[in-house]
Amino acid sequence: MRVHVDRDRCIGSGNCVMTDEEVFDQDDEGKVVLLENEPGAGHDEAVRTAVASCPVQAISAARPAR
Repeated sequence: MRVHVDRDRCIGSGNCVMTDEEVFDQDDEGKVVLLENEPGAGHDEAVRTAVASCPVQAISAARPAR
């Protein structure tokens, strides 16, 4: 799964970090930091939860084209 974040849209709620600390972090301003843009399959459920729980839809994820 390929993950994309829009840091300009991020409001720093931290939902993504609470969902998966290995994929998401926050900078000193609270903005999302993407640690892994193509996390392994073991993170799929957590990434989908992060996408769904972002209050401003700053996170998107999709399977890369083959």
